[in-house]
Amino acid sequence: MIQAAVRVLSPAAARSYLDGRSIRGMTGRAGPSHPVEFVTGRARWIGLGVYTAFVAIGVGRLNPSPAAALAGALVAAGAGAVLIGWQRPPLLGWAALATGGIAVLGHGMSSNVGWFAVCLLSIWCVLAAGRRAGLVYLAGALALFAAEWLWVRPDPGWGAWMAGTTFSVLAALLIRHEFDLVTQLRAAQAGLAERARAEERNRIARELHDVIAHTLTVSLLHVTSARLAVEHDPADAARALAEAERLGRETLDEVRMAVGMLRQPDDSPRTVPLPGVDGLPALVDRFRSAGAEVTLTVDGDIGRLHATTGLAVYRIVQEALTNAAKHAHGAPTAVRLTVDADTVGLAVDSAGEPGTGTGLGLLSMRERAESLGGSCRAGPGGQGWLVQAALPVGASRRREGAT
Repeated sequence: MIQAAVRVLSPAAARSYLDGRSIRGMTGRAGPSHPVEFVTGRARWIGLGVYTAFVAIGVGRLNPSPAAALAGALVAAGAGAVLIGWQRPPLLGWAALATGGIAVLGHGMSSNVGWFAVCLLSIWCVLAAGRRAGLVYLAGALALFAAEWLWVRPDPGWGAWMAGTTFSVLAALLIRHEFDLVTQLRAAQAGLAERARAEERNRIARELHDVIAHTLTVSLLHVTSARLAVEHDPADAARALAEAERLGRETLDEVRMAVGMLRQPDDSPRTVPLPGVDGLPALVDRFRSAGAEVTLTVDGDIGRLHATTGLAVYRIVQEALTNAAKHAHGAPTAVRLTVDADTVGLAVDSAGEPGTGTGLGLLSMRERAESLGGSCRAGPGGQGWLVQAALPVGASRRREGAT
């Protein structure tokens, strides 16, 4: 049950979320938006209608002949319908085919309004096929107008079409940039929301792990003591069982509060107050009553500690004593808390050698300390096994890479 609660988010997945703390990092992973995301639905059919209207205007000039005009109109309309209405690849190929049909309709006359269809095709190439395809189409359109100007019919009007097509492509590039930026920002927002949910799940998982693991360990010590004393000292056995029952009820309240965090907003009232530094003497007495040899030393003014820091200190001590009682029962353990001007120092020194375990408790202690901008390490040292933590007196959180 404890392992399942803590594995809500694996360490590798947690690191992947933390690597994208900034919006810039998230938008970098989002990549460019898919072209058809913002040219679907009504926009396609409106664009196709406007394009068809320009083609129809070009047909009205009947140049160079009715048959040629009809053939050009069919080619331009068919290729344009595939490009704009259905967006079938290759989009750039359909755009080139449609432009050829429009060139037949225009028949070397810059005064033909049907050339506006080329401007529309240039816009659609940028939006539907991408920036590179739009620039390739622009180069081809400019080459077409230049050929019309130099070899078909010298007319300064071709310069206006060249400028209009270039302006259309630039406008489309700006529009596409804005759409891509909106898409990336939405991806970043979704990433931030998912990371916040993951961090909240991890926080609640840590609470459940610390509460349940501590209670099960201490309750097991009381039950073991009761089993050994039930024959020769029934009163002591009853006392041990009563203490285990009391611990179970307190843990049930804490678990209900932790689960309630999933539903309640941050400013909602808590039915059970969260433990803090003031609860360390009671915590130590709880272990002593179960037969553990624990000493507590406090130096400094603990009243200066922020409630969040006090909760982290309490949970780290709780987890360290739980591990000591579970892996080195009977070995003396010393808890020392030092409050300086800016830092809270914590050391839990156990004389016993710890056994094997999952390491989830050590990960929980380290995550608690790091979430407040502090540090926590555990390993051989002191009398045998030493847990050391350093936390800020206030509740400052690290925001490296955040914007």
